[in-house]
Amino acid sequence: MHSARSGCKYLRPVARLPGPDFSPRGSRLLRQSRQEGGSIRRPTSRRSQGARPALGEAAEDCLKAIHQSATGGEPVAPGALAAVLRVTPAAVTKMLRRLSALRLVDHPRYRGARLTPAGRRVAAEILRHHRLLELYLSQALGYPLDRVHAEAEVLEHAISEDFEERIDRLLGHPTLDPHGHPIPPREGRKSHKRRR
Repeated sequence: MHSARSGCKYLRPVARLPGPDFSPRGSRLLRQSRQEGGSIRRPTSRRSQGARPALGEAAEDCLKAIHQSATGGEPVAPGALAAVLRVTPAAVTKMLRRLSALRLVDHPRYRGARLTPAGRRVAAEILRHHRLLELYLSQALGYPLDRVHAEAEVLEHAISEDFEERIDRLLGHPTLDPHGHPIPPREGRKSHKRRR
């Protein structure tokens, strides 16, 4: 006869499969910051041309939020980032530590976060993807302007550099997204003038 304690050996822990977390704290940043390394690897790399390794959606969102929230080079407070990303300040602090270790963010203890030159390049690339996608969805696919942002938020993490280049060429190397915001130039290239 097995005791209740010895009977536990027959219970196997169930592995948690990746998927949506419907809890109030179920944002991408929190889900991924809980995992080692903070990133969920995709089956195919979107950076196949020898560019930087994939960081994961949460890290990319955080870098983009710092880039967009910074005013005049001032550091961005973790609390402000938490509000923008809709996560807890603790999750932001954990992500900032990770990004600091990767030398993408300068984050002295108890101070705000500032992007390093490498972090600015990554954030500008993600922002470029987002704004090109918004324009593509609007002009080529006929999406209404009130829906392009949400779609681009999802797609910006998945497109390859080749796909980005094809969108850019198809749209005539635009400099503004459909909302009138500037599209950052591709790294290492000068901004194209808008063709008429």
